[in-house]
Amino acid sequence: MDHRSNSNNGHIASPQKGFLAPDFALETLEGEEVTLSELRGQVVILNLWASWCVPCQLEMPAFKDVFDEYKEKGLIILAVNSTSQDTPSAVEKFVTEYQLPFPILMDYEGTVSRLYKLKALPTTFFIGRNGLISSVVIGGPLPESTLRAELEILLAEGTP
Repeated sequence: MDHRSNSNNGHIASPQKGFLAPDFALETLEGEEVTLSELRGQVVILNLWASWCVPCQLEMPAFKDVFDEYKEKGLIILAVNSTSQDTPSAVEKFVTEYQLPFPILMDYEGTVSRLYKLKALPTTFFIGRNGLISSVVIGGPLPESTLRAELEILLAEGTP
């Protein structure tokens, strides 16, 4: 199997473990563009969420804690808001309330939700330094212990 491609005889495969994470570019709440492929070389947690989603609310403090602890080791968290199912004002309130220190990307058109075949909120993709998806967690809330276990493995890979 060729892990560098997400296609299978012309059909796009669902992003899953071992596949290259589909590339995208979205704007942050502040209007800055972030492109996933430009983060190659770092470990990325891609979290798809919405402000009204109770499991999303419950897991955000764990994401904040692990980001604070692991950002110096090369961790990037991209919190992709499913803005096609949310509102910018609700997102801003959520980010302020939870004091989120990582990029909040706005998926106004649902592009990333479609690209990543979103089935439920939240959904979290763990992406290694090589751009490959190492695991996918559909649903939540994701316990901090699970986040840490995944990160310890990914951050150890490819470090000098």
